[in-house]
Amino acid sequence: MIDRPSPPPSSADTYSPHLRTALVLTGTGTAGIYHAGVLRALDEAGVKIDIVAGRGIGVIGALFSAIDGAERLWDDTGFWRDPAIGSFYGWRLAMRVACWALGVSAAIVVVPIGTMAIGLVVFPIDFVLKMVGSLGATDLVAWYVRVVQAAFASGALPTWLPRLVFLALLSAAVVAAASAASRMKGRGRGPWWWRAVPPPLSADAATALCWRLVWDLVRGAADRSRPQPAELGRRYVERLAENLGQPGFRELLVVAHDVDAHRDLVFALVAESRRRDLMRRETIAAAEVRRAEVFDLAGPARGHLADAVAAALAVPVATDLEPISFAPDSYWRGETHRLCDRPAALGRIIDELADLGVDQLIIVSAAPASEGPHALAAPRVDGRARLGEYVHSAEAAVLRDATAIAVRSVPRVFTIRPAHNPIGPFDFGGGYDDRSDRPGRIIELLDLGCQDAYHQFIEPVVGASGERLSGAQEGQPRWRDR
Repeated sequence: MIDRPSPPPSSADTYSPHLRTALVLTGTGTAGIYHAGVLRALDEAGVKIDIVAGRGIGVIGALFSAIDGAERLWDDTGFWRDPAIGSFYGWRLAMRVACWALGVSAAIVVVPIGTMAIGLVVFPIDFVLKMVGSLGATDLVAWYVRVVQAAFASGALPTWLPRLVFLALLSAAVVAAASAASRMKGRGRGPWWWRAVPPPLSADAATALCWRLVWDLVRGAADRSRPQPAELGRRYVERLAENLGQPGFRELLVVAHDVDAHRDLVFALVAESRRRDLMRRETIAAAEVRRAEVFDLAGPARGHLADAVAAALAVPVATDLEPISFAPDSYWRGETHRLCDRPAALGRIIDELADLGVDQLIIVSAAPASEGPHALAAPRVDGRARLGEYVHSAEAAVLRDATAIAVRSVPRVFTIRPAHNPIGPFDFGGGYDDRSDRPGRIIELLDLGCQDAYHQFIEPVVGASGERLSGAQEGQPRWRDR
């Protein structure tokens, strides 16, 4: 048989550095570490990216990648190696105190019952010792009776037990009251006790670490103290706007969901030549919709970048929604709305990128595809893991639907995702891999993302294109086999 060379890949399956290319980072929680691994591989290979977009934790990678700071995601002192990530999406203080108070109260109440239950062990042992005639046996029954009498004396259990229970419950009530007082501000309907119950998780640690490291990228030599996130966001936008078009700087697009307006909001900073494509529409009605949903960060909306980042990191129901106050002269007339993430906003990102003239789309997700039958694992039972299972499933379904629709508006669509990922979105302490019967560390997602980027995109797609990548130094190829 004569060996025939395989046919060259079709244009829809090949990559060209001459086409306008967008990178989309989508996911929640630990997916950001996978994004960092993919970004590392694309950076090593010199893959040209013109615009980077993100939703969920993907905004972290988008922020750093857009301002030539992607290396700060994976280096030894980078974002995803910082010890602070262990506190990401942790239980709120009020929730922890309430659970501990209830647990301590229950344990204290169990003390008298436990004291009485000891008799179920003492009486049989005493009986057996007497039957065998053990000379050294102690009269356990007599000893047990003395213990019970001392425990239930007027100055013992009946006195200090209720006091301990009261103190434990009082501490929980004080924390709950403080939380309720802080949450009573602003709008709200319903019984007051529901307003006293906060969402169980907090995204504050992720937001704080993000801006702490962004500060290292945008601060000047004369700066001493780190400003608030709103001011940091403005400085970030100014730095990016001044350097767009320079090597390592890319256009930026972030999407969050407006719960009050029932629509997705787009926050974008694009090249001057693309700003009209971002805002302009043919009809007056369409233009009004754009004013309500799209915010040009190069204009007066630059102060909203910090709000957009915090909103993208907010998980619906699990964390607080992020409030955003619009300017009085904006479409929303000074209103304050509540924003959060929405996995299905991936479709909106793709639509916006198509309108911005993107020819190639690289979508990165840490949610593995369905493996078919005989691949079930034991369901998780703890609270954050249950939520993580749902998030993984929802994001996998959204990715499947979005990519099927994306090929209608973008000529070339590529995806990078793991075949298997045992670490859930909120498993910042690591996970357990049922397949290999071993615990998995979250930092392994960094290597997994890097390997998947090479095996799924750089080697089969970029390598098959046969073109030298833009930005490579003379005589130094920007991609290699791993």
